[in-house]
Amino acid sequence: MGRPKALLPFDGAPLIVHIVRRLQPLFADVVVVAAPGQPLPQMPVTMVHDDVAYQGPVGGIFYGLQAATGETAFVTSCDSAFASTPLISHLVSLSVDCDVVVPRWDGRFQPLLAVYRTSVAPLLAAQLANGEMRPVHLFDKVRTRVVDEEEVRRFDADGSSFFNMNSPDDYIEALRRWSVDGPSTVPVTCTVELLGVAQLLAGTRELSLTLPPGTTIGEVLREVSRKFPALSGRVVTASGGDLVEGYACNVNGLEFVRSAATKVNAGDRVMILSADAGG
Repeated sequence: MGRPKALLPFDGAPLIVHIVRRLQPLFADVVVVAAPGQPLPQMPVTMVHDDVAYQGPVGGIFYGLQAATGETAFVTSCDSAFASTPLISHLVSLSVDCDVVVPRWDGRFQPLLAVYRTSVAPLLAAQLANGEMRPVHLFDKVRTRVVDEEEVRRFDADGSSFFNMNSPDDYIEALRRWSVDGPSTVPVTCTVELLGVAQLLAGTRELSLTLPPGTTIGEVLREVSRKFPALSGRVVTASGGDLVEGYACNVNGLEFVRSAATKVNAGDRVMILSADAGG
């Protein structure tokens, strides 16, 4: 590229800031791994640095897993500007019984858009000690779930998630794509949690929804009512766009929503509960 990719201007901010902003609605903890002495802007993340320079992606993954607080971590590079939120959510959902969940696109593994269990860190440390700098050397040693191209296309039809910026021409193309598509083309994936009577009527506690960009609370409620007809007229209004009297909607445990026109962001947790249970 000729200059640090992480600092390339993108969507009004350094590229690394753009990536972090896209991931924060999905994950409570975001870790950024920088090279030794690499200057990066201030961000609300856990910042760690490689102990040794030029160890490639294996080094970055290793140091990131060491700093991660959960049992699994989604790993991506600083130039994956078009990573699909629904695809990321799908990869994470597959990690329950696996050590690695990795897509295969265009005949190649994509180890920098994958999920790793933090327990594989010692194996990556051994790879670094042996000079094995390619993440794929790990995959045969652990429980690896390969997500093939057909499965990927269910969430990212043209594989835009795997577009990287490795040259000035790639950067120009990325800016063109972003100006044409923009953030408004990214579907919104959220989790709906049903509590009390709503849970009893639906027969489930929560569900994940992937809806068009610009989705509102009203559209979420309409989709919930469509999936669980037993809620119609009893929890969600017959029209499906609002809650009946006596029920409330809370987003991320932070605030109660008063308007069905409130926009929903990717990664939001929408809770539906009896109004008196909301305090």
